[in-house]
Amino acid sequence: MQMKKLLIVVLMALGMLAAVKEGKAQACTLNGQTPSTAFPVCGTSVFKQATVPLCGGTKLYVPCPDTALAAYGDLNPFFYQFTCFSGGTLGFSISPNTYDDDYDWQLYDITGHNPNDIYTDRTLFVSGNWSHLPGPTGAKAGAKGNINCSGNSYPNNNAMPTLIQGHDYLLLVSHFTPSQSGYSLSFGGGTASITDTTPPAIKSASAICDGSRLQIILNKKMSCATLAADGSDFTLSPAPAGLKVIGAYAVNCGGFALDTLVAVVNGPLPPGNYNVVVTKGTDGNTLLDICGTPIPEGQSASFKMVPPQPTPLDSLVPPGCAPDVLQLVFPKKINCSSIAPDGSDFSVQGTSPVTVIGASGQCDTGNMTYRVLVKLSAPIQNAGTFRIFLKPGIDGNTLQDECGLMSPPGSLPFTTGDTVSAALMTDQILLGCKTDTIVYHYPSIDGVNQWEWVFDNSDTSYAQDPPMRLYRIFGGKTVRLTVSNGYCTDTKTFSLQLDNAIKAGLEVPEFLCPRDYATYLNKSTGALNSWTWDFGDGATFSGETPPQHLYPETGIETKYPVMLIVGNALGCYDTAVQTIDVLRSCYIAVPSAFTPNGDGLNDYLYPLNAYKADNLTFKVFNRSGQMMFESHEWTQKWDGTVNGHKEPSGAYVWLLQYTDRDTGKHIFQKGTTILIR
Repeated sequence: MQMKKLLIVVLMALGMLAAVKEGKAQACTLNGQTPSTAFPVCGTSVFKQATVPLCGGTKLYVPCPDTALAAYGDLNPFFYQFTCFSGGTLGFSISPNTYDDDYDWQLYDITGHNPNDIYTDRTLFVSGNWSHLPGPTGAKAGAKGNINCSGNSYPNNNAMPTLIQGHDYLLLVSHFTPSQSGYSLSFGGGTASITDTTPPAIKSASAICDGSRLQIILNKKMSCATLAADGSDFTLSPAPAGLKVIGAYAVNCGGFALDTLVAVVNGPLPPGNYNVVVTKGTDGNTLLDICGTPIPEGQSASFKMVPPQPTPLDSLVPPGCAPDVLQLVFPKKINCSSIAPDGSDFSVQGTSPVTVIGASGQCDTGNMTYRVLVKLSAPIQNAGTFRIFLKPGIDGNTLQDECGLMSPPGSLPFTTGDTVSAALMTDQILLGCKTDTIVYHYPSIDGVNQWEWVFDNSDTSYAQDPPMRLYRIFGGKTVRLTVSNGYCTDTKTFSLQLDNAIKAGLEVPEFLCPRDYATYLNKSTGALNSWTWDFGDGATFSGETPPQHLYPETGIETKYPVMLIVGNALGCYDTAVQTIDVLRSCYIAVPSAFTPNGDGLNDYLYPLNAYKADNLTFKVFNRSGQMMFESHEWTQKWDGTVNGHKEPSGAYVWLLQYTDRDTGKHIFQKGTTILIR
């Protein structure tokens, strides 16, 4: 069995992978089995996974030609996330606990992305190995390729991928074998560093409300599992009589790592200066970072306990274009249940009438928020100055902060700008014969103070009125204008047609037989209003379509220059000239003799003047009946040689067949020509 598709059939008999075949996936619920809950890892330790629960199967982009056949997906997955602290190559190994297990992997660069983007954004792919071979897999020195596809012919190891300093990466380990046996993941052999060497420490500490809770911020991510729930990782210094830390919990642990925690004190702290000190907890350690490095015992952070004060109306996010929601930001958390849903805690006064119709918070799991969104009945479309007021709402109070204190009434000013329109652009087109000029203008309106003009997707100007544009090549032109007043922005693309280009053009017969009428074809282009024809023999015509014209019989071959001058309403003109060769005769005849000596006279044998011979065949035979030459174009001529060999002097028989173009009559002629050397 060379391909994983064949294995899928076997596994389906065991009740596995049917979801993968049908394009569905069994949801993974454990931490680490989805991109957003990936294990944070570093390069200094071996990560061991004892078992692999069966789930997943979401389709993945893999740059292999057999994607449909191999059904690539995150089957029974675990994900690992790390940061590159020093750029270079990454070496790692995935070693199955059961040697016959088939593990696959894929590496992504998720810098600036949601980890779940790996399912939709193909550009995140860095390297991957989906070989069917069992045993250890990974990336190591001497291996080749950044992708190895499904099947026994692909090796288990890739070349070491290059990591970029400061970038974040996600490693998927997919377990194709339908067992729950685990593996070990270790890093090494490359030149990149994925180990954060910053010593772990407390960054800051502060009292929350009455000091019965302390917020502790760490200088980097630490392992959630190493935080003692009884708070024994921390002590207070000085410790007021009877007061101590009795608990601790993470703030948004994110699955495995925390950078903010709350220490719980068994009572309010009196006003004063304190230190929170790191100690070894009842779990036998201080907090450890994801590489197992502890915060040193005795390290501390100072804070000042002051009696809590009400949280005032603090700041307003500057409104953007046509705001219909105002966003208030508070220095402390606001209890979401104290926000009147009808918006009666707020009012707005200013240049134009504004009505508040609702309010809500961006509430966390504790029903607290730093931001309150005030909903207006309609967007504020015009420029103006306003003030938002906090007042007791329909519930009889203003807002209540996380300490249970009511915010005092207050107000904040804000300004708005007019909506803007790029469509107010005007253009003046000045058409010319050789050059067209366009003058662009944008009016001083709606407070617009930024302009970006992009002409034909190549040339840019940032002036209110850009320099006039000169065009020597006419036709379709585009301009994209973006305007802004600092509040509102608008973009429009305009198409302009410079349709004053004219081009004289005509088509005439190359040759003309005596007593044949010449027909002229006008192939001029543009918005034309005048056509002047000169047929070259003194005759002229004014008009778009000239009549047929009969040239005089001169008895000699004569060339006539035919001229067409075209003009438009702007007074622009263009000229085209072609020549008609009026022949002395169109009587078809074959010479009775020819002398192929290179003197330019009678050097060839061919039917003369066969201008009107259609479906022509001309053949030449020697006296033995052997064909010396055959042609189907009258201008193809026999030079008296066969395969480069000169034929001897003497008589040669020729046959000529053709259809007369004027009469439609089929002509057959036969004769003899003397070759003279």
